[in-house]
Amino acid sequence: MDIFALIPAFGNTVVVVLAFVVALSIIVSIHEYGHYIVGRWSGIHAEVFSLGFGPVLWSRHDKRGTKWQVAAIPMGGYVRFKGDSNAASGKDGAAMQTMSDDELRSTMHGAPLWARTATVAAGPVFNFVLSIAIFAGVMMTNGRLGEELIVGDLRDLPNVEYTLKQGDQVLAIDGKPLPSLQDNAAYETFWDDMVKENPLAYEVDRGGDVIEVDGPYLYPPIVLHLAPRSAAINAGLELGDVFTAIDGKPIVAFSQLKDAVENGEGRTLLLTVNRAGEEQEFSLTPRRVDEPQDGGGFKTYWRIGIGGGLAFEPATVSLSPGVAVWGGVQQTGRIIKGSISGLYHMVTGAISSCNLSGPVGIAQTSGAMASQGLESFIWFIAVLSTAIGMLNLFPIPMLDGGHLVFYAYEAVTKRPPSDGALRILMTIGLVIVLGLMTFGLTNDLFCP
Repeated sequence: MDIFALIPAFGNTVVVVLAFVVALSIIVSIHEYGHYIVGRWSGIHAEVFSLGFGPVLWSRHDKRGTKWQVAAIPMGGYVRFKGDSNAASGKDGAAMQTMSDDELRSTMHGAPLWARTATVAAGPVFNFVLSIAIFAGVMMTNGRLGEELIVGDLRDLPNVEYTLKQGDQVLAIDGKPLPSLQDNAAYETFWDDMVKENPLAYEVDRGGDVIEVDGPYLYPPIVLHLAPRSAAINAGLELGDVFTAIDGKPIVAFSQLKDAVENGEGRTLLLTVNRAGEEQEFSLTPRRVDEPQDGGGFKTYWRIGIGGGLAFEPATVSLSPGVAVWGGVQQTGRIIKGSISGLYHMVTGAISSCNLSGPVGIAQTSGAMASQGLESFIWFIAVLSTAIGMLNLFPIPMLDGGHLVFYAYEAVTKRPPSDGALRILMTIGLVIVLGLMTFGLTNDLFCP
């Protein structure tokens, strides 16, 4: 049994907060460990490694003199290196004046430029490595579709009787040969031309014998995924629900549901759903959603926030570690590209600023993803880790990207910014960061 599946989509407050704290703690730990370990390799001594802020709940010192601690406020973490005056790596000028040359070399501010740059950049890099590793691990676990469609576990579909069995290799449906699953264009055409009715005549290879059996419509209107903070979750839909009618009109295909939502221009729909053999009705109003496009930019759609799939679990083939890692790199790259594009389009007014979430929205998303199972929650951690790594590279004082800008200035001018200039810039950075957090929180509270 998957214990995460027992969590309601929005659960109680404790569950949502717990999921958020777990996700954030994992991501922050990896991020700060990147700073710590690369700093150690570069000869910079870490005095404190803290998970969380505020009063210390637990701590210990290791043999290198670093204090490892867990603090009461689990909203981030930090590494305080020798010579730092605070968690934001401010310079402790008074302490550094009393240090010898060897001691100064072991501080963040007295280390060579290359060591400081590598140490600061390591945090975001480790976030990206975490994301790539998770994406690759999930891809290796799930595998991918092969050239042939072989029936795996059959889903429980209401009012459909069929003789299709697990292990059957599908050769044709309704007299039309099934194209290779790797030929996306041909497969999409095959899907669009499929007769929308139940049951359908399947030609299958069963143990070497080619026979004809009855099977379900290939893409039924079943809920296999729920988007966090979506209209579907708010309406009370659950994984495994099967739509049987829209406004009293029977449907058998996911595309019929999709067309009704997209063409309804936001009109409230009366959805009849079969849940574990029991018919229920839900009134659901689609929402406008800005979605990134493959060619760049965004397009607005009406969405209810569900994802479907085949009428059965298809058998998959294993991925090699190399292919899986490359897939993880590509997925991480897509998230970074989409996030940057989204921010740009929000700034230019092309899409709604409500697309930017704050801590409450992220916490709700954490709980929603945890409710859909361990795999969904782990995947969300990878997505959030990519976002946090990217955010930390923004050239804003207080963030890693701001420090890297200072180092770039030092590399060009051969001298660091003055302490007075750094204090002013760090104050500006703090105002910007607090402003972004406030803006995100406002979206969480007031955006639909």
